[in-house]
Amino acid sequence: MIQTGHGVIETPIFMPVGTLGSVKGVHQQELANDIKAQIILGNTYHLYLRPGLDVLKQVGGLHKFINWEHPILTDSGGYQVFSLAENRQLTDDGVIFKSHIDGSKHLFTPEIVIDIQRVIGADIMMAFDECAPYPSDYKYVQKSVKLTHSWLNRCLSHFAVTDPLYGHKQTFFPIVQGSVYKDLRIKSAEFVAMKNCDGNAIGGLAVGEPIEEMYEMIDVVNKILPDDKPRYLMGVGTPVNILESIALGIDMFDCVMPTRNGRNGMLFTSMGTINIRNGKWKMDFSLIDPDGTSFVDKIYSKAYLRHLAINKEMLGAQIASIHNLAFYLNLVKQAREKIKEGKFLSWKNAMVKQLNNRL
Repeated sequence: MIQTGHGVIETPIFMPVGTLGSVKGVHQQELANDIKAQIILGNTYHLYLRPGLDVLKQVGGLHKFINWEHPILTDSGGYQVFSLAENRQLTDDGVIFKSHIDGSKHLFTPEIVIDIQRVIGADIMMAFDECAPYPSDYKYVQKSVKLTHSWLNRCLSHFAVTDPLYGHKQTFFPIVQGSVYKDLRIKSAEFVAMKNCDGNAIGGLAVGEPIEEMYEMIDVVNKILPDDKPRYLMGVGTPVNILESIALGIDMFDCVMPTRNGRNGMLFTSMGTINIRNGKWKMDFSLIDPDGTSFVDKIYSKAYLRHLAINKEMLGAQIASIHNLAFYLNLVKQAREKIKEGKFLSWKNAMVKQLNNRL
């Protein structure tokens, strides 16, 4: 359980991704009332560029701008900046990068990123870090971890001397890096744990490494990070990834997969995944998911959703996104219940088998 300035978050939890202050194709009312999202994400890099800090400061922060009364977490933008490999210059001080929108030059430093997240008003702010690509050689990752730790110290120093702008508490999470090198992950986790922050994150995974290595790194790091503080696995992942990572001690997740895959016709259900564009669903007038928890599962058929998807109707992407997000949120809700009952592992193992099915 995490206490924030906009309410309590029960863990484990999945956080829908609202990069620009919008979870694609889904109203905030649907997020809160039907999908039961407790917290959503915004992205520092994207919100800094659009709508811009002047707009967000004038309106009183992202919560008011998007009319969202619940918690928000902001990624620091580090991943986005470092994905601009052809358009950025990395220094010890920070990163000079060109906007992907108009080519204009900008500077991100640990201090600037903290200031931006103060203006956004996120309940949970993330450290500015370097996310090493996969694969990367050992020396590169070693240097990257050193830079990430240096920037973390600067983030924490600036966080300590700045105040929230809108009257609610903001907390700060550092990020463990180290790619798939066990000794670097241990070193980074020990460094992060010593900072005694309100929560901690694990970054740089689910970027192309074998799934077995991802789980190994999670296990290594979670043996070091304090278990009385929330542990956030950034950018992960499939329903199976989430369940296996909960078993390894992860509390918080985010991923674009429910909405992105939904827009492309992939539905996640308790019996397995469905490609709704397949011809087998053309005459299937049964409900999308009889066991689903969203209102769309109660009123629309597979045949109708396939018709919308094949014809690229906007409503099809909306229905699929709402269904997938509701499935993810219900999955972690069930995980919470099974943990309380002491039945999580047996339930998880059974669910993983079902979720791996292709229907």
